[in-house]
Amino acid sequence: MPDALLPDPEQWRVLPPGLRRLRRTLLVLGTILAVALTLLISLSVGGWPWVLLTAAPLLAAIWAWWSIGAGWRAWRYAEREDDLLISRGVLVRRLVVVPYGRMQLVDVTAGPLARRFGIAEVQLHTAAAASDAVIPGLPQREATRLPDALTERGEARSAGL
Repeated sequence: MPDALLPDPEQWRVLPPGLRRLRRTLLVLGTILAVALTLLISLSVGGWPWVLLTAAPLLAAIWAWWSIGAGWRAWRYAEREDDLLISRGVLVRRLVVVPYGRMQLVDVTAGPLARRFGIAEVQLHTAAAASDAVIPGLPQREATRLPDALTERGEARSAGL
């Protein structure tokens, strides 16, 4: 999509740090478990040379820490007059355009951990089966405001059909 059709950079909304914090917390907990398990197995199987295997989960955790940050920075969305834009992707940039008149359902989801971190996910459903319009990690206030605003705009756009 040509840059002339995209909104100004200041119109894009970025995700708050709650989603990044949640994912990194889960990563740290999983890494602690993986290192402990690897250390236990390596000490019981072969002794000290095998302890070097504990570096594998640590290296994977370092890469995942960076990946979580890069993925979090790549998500953004913009509410335009006729549609909602969602942009994401680190290596492959993906732009999803959802016309308000085509929306059928706006779904807000928050599991127990997401609620603990004060975030929710907003998913937009359209008639297209391949619609992948998801905005993860929104603060609770924004996650309740956005569906109302999108539904109101969708009803205004579909009224003319």
